Amino acid sequence: MLRLTWVQPEDLLGHELRQAAQDGRDASAVERRWTAVGGHLAPDRAGASAGPTPPELRSLAGQLLDELAVLPSPLAADEPTGLTAIRDACPAWPHSPTAAHQASYDAVHAAWLGRAAGCLLGKPVEKLPLAGIRAVARSTGNWPLSGWFTEVGLDPELAAAYPWNRRSAPTSLAENIDGMPEDDDLNYPLLALLLLQRHGTGFTTEDVAKLWLDELPAGRTFTAERVAYRNLLDGLEPPATAAHRNPFREWIGAQIRADVFGWINPGDPARAAELAHRDAVLTHTANGVYGEMFTAAVIAAAGSGTVDVHAALRAGLTVVPPRSRYARAVRLGIELAESQEDFDTVVDELHGVYADHHWVHVLPNAALLAAALTHADGDFSGSICRAVSGGWDTDSNGATAGSIAGLLAGGPDALGARWTAPLKNRLATTVAGFDGIGFDELARITLEARA
Repeated sequence: MLRLTWVQPEDLLGHELRQAAQDGRDASAVERRWTAVGGHLAPDRAGASAGPTPPELRSLAGQLLDELAVLPSPLAADEPTGLTAIRDACPAWPHSPTAAHQASYDAVHAAWLGRAAGCLLGKPVEKLPLAGIRAVARSTGNWPLSGWFTEVGLDPELAAAYPWNRRSAPTSLAENIDGMPEDDDLNYPLLALLLLQRHGTGFTTEDVAKLWLDELPAGRTFTAERVAYRNLLDGLEPPATAAHRNPFREWIGAQIRADVFGWINPGDPARAAELAHRDAVLTHTANGVYGEMFTAAVIAAAGSGTVDVHAALRAGLTVVPPRSRYARAVRLGIELAESQEDFDTVVDELHGVYADHHWVHVLPNAALLAAALTHADGDFSGSICRAVSGGWDTDSNGATAGSIAGLLAGGPDALGARWTAPLKNRLATTVAGFDGIGFDELARITLEARA
């Protein structure tokens, strides 16, 4: 039987109840009604409850999702979604520079390579718990993490207890890397390039939606993106696509789509954040939107060639409402990284703070990203290894850390051949027209997309 995950009401309700608790919405009555009829509160990590669902239970789940949607959140005033309200909430919103900066080809090339390498490093351990990541790395003499994961020398008992990500292991362990395999963390930057080629920087959220329907296979979408895709097919329009029965609206999906908007706006975090906002509101709200805006702004600041990673992170915070949970997560990651010499201690503290969050939620991953970049002081290898070693969404955090640190490194040679040579200047993707493309060519196309 075909079971489509991430979209069925009975699979979404448990996630929405958790989000409601984190938002401060009182969902206790809804939870009691759901559990009283045997509804599941904890879908598995693939987003689906076990077994077939009776029609009446599915109908009730949809009704309860709609009831949860209208419960007021005491945090709403501090976490707006509209761009004007976000600007009004940001007292240090940056001004666009009077003179445009010019990011170098080498820097953008390094950013593409860095994004790919960081993603690839994290792919085989995606979905593994933190204890598993540490155990398999230690078993092969790779802890603190400093290179690709490998099965060579791995204790068979650990291999059985903590299996690699089944889709990624054949293409992402040290012994079998042969170019950059397909990943949504690379597909979305490609879609952003297509968006800019077709519509320029004046694109709308509706343009993003149409591009997805034309070029993005539904099966290559997950969590918030898949729900928004379904909402589009059901006839909803943005921004309703992001909010309707979408408990993943504050997860990490938008944050992984930010890079191109930063790369084409070096030295202009405000403009990068505005473009990122137009993209993000198709699928996300509030903190989920801030994830893309923050990352785009950090990358834009880094692309100026005049700041270090710490100043770039501060620039990113200027486009995020300072009273939001996202801003607090980033500040926490930075503060812990600055105060602790041992990065494992930083990670343990973050995992304690965010123990009630899903591993793909944007808040723990934002805190970890900021901590990794801060603790590594912008060093490329240190950044991607710390980001991946901290667990949660390992490939996405590795990708974003690699993009930022790669851009700051200034060129491919600064990344080190051990990270770039296995990529073989070749990217696999299902995005039409890009399969097999080289990262050098992607850098050229990115620079051409800048307005």
